Amino acid sequence: MDFSFSEEQTLLKDSVSRFVHNDYEFAARQKLVKSELGYSRDHWRTFAELGWLGVPFAEKDGGYGGGPLETMLLMEEFGKGLVVEPYVPTVLLAGALLRIAGKSAQKERYLPRIIDGSLQAAFAFAEPQGRFNLADLTTTAKKDGEDWLLEGYKCVVLNGPSADLLVVSARTTGAQRARTGVSLFLVDASAAGVSRRDYPTVDALRASEITFENVRLGKDAVLGRVGRALPVIEQAIDEATLAIGAEAVGCMEVLYKATVEYCKTREQFGQPIGKFQVLQHRMVDMFMEYEQSKSLMYMAAMRMAEGYGDEAKKAVSAFKVQVGKSGRFVGQNAVQLHGGMGMTDELNVGHYFKRLTTVDTLFGNVDHHLRRFGSL
Repeated sequence: MDFSFSEEQTLLKDSVSRFVHNDYEFAARQKLVKSELGYSRDHWRTFAELGWLGVPFAEKDGGYGGGPLETMLLMEEFGKGLVVEPYVPTVLLAGALLRIAGKSAQKERYLPRIIDGSLQAAFAFAEPQGRFNLADLTTTAKKDGEDWLLEGYKCVVLNGPSADLLVVSARTTGAQRARTGVSLFLVDASAAGVSRRDYPTVDALRASEITFENVRLGKDAVLGRVGRALPVIEQAIDEATLAIGAEAVGCMEVLYKATVEYCKTREQFGQPIGKFQVLQHRMVDMFMEYEQSKSLMYMAAMRMAEGYGDEAKKAVSAFKVQVGKSGRFVGQNAVQLHGGMGMTDELNVGHYFKRLTTVDTLFGNVDHHLRRFGSL
């Protein structure tokens, strides 16, 4: 099996790596997360100028024709720098839904603005009672003449505070958990009836609780086929799951390497703690967990690149299970081996662990994906 990258993929990986190394020092990142916006508009413009915002989109839509492998490479490097710019919600969630289900007019209206960095977007799909069931919806959209009336509530809408465009899942027909009857709608974030409560997440990103009260939408607001949106949502979520899993692999690489270097210099009983055999075994275990996650990352990316179907779903779920288990192990041991320093906000170790913990629950935790893998 050939794991080598093409020249274009290598250039993409190297360009993101240079950006993270040169422009994303931990101290600068901490200033960004404490700012009002929560990320850097200058960095977002840089992403657009370098073409990263257009990576997953077809050339005919103004993108660069990349796929799961290119997204994987980009997100792995983002993970090494704990990048906080809203790439996943804007490009890999809302953008993916437009790419998969959008009509020509909708793509022409929104995708160029996502690619040039002038449009921020978010996907409002999670509801408190839904857990990880994408079809469990109490948000509804009902016909009112030629228009639709949207009513409901969405929680943990990533990038909600900055979003200009919301892609909202709602039930148009059927029972609350039925697989049919789910539809997608494009909603202006400033539309009448849309209210937001913004807050920072534990991993220093930004999210919103959004309420929709009789939001009137025209027929052109429907994204894809009415009542047939669930397969589209599942594909977009799986693509995003692969992406955040790759980000987690980047986080784990930083953590295990930082821990090894720390154990070479931290002395106890007159010698570096890295010479103690029990700690050497612990660090080897951290390395093994990272390598297993990376191997499954490549497998999942290749399955997704071959085409979205049951094999791709199984590979993504297997990868997510491994990331959940390995991320917890690597993060906990990195904190423990750094001792008291590992618990402080001044050291980056705890922040990587927070991100790994969030990734574990985002788009389905270990138990959810084990059940899904078994059902497939």
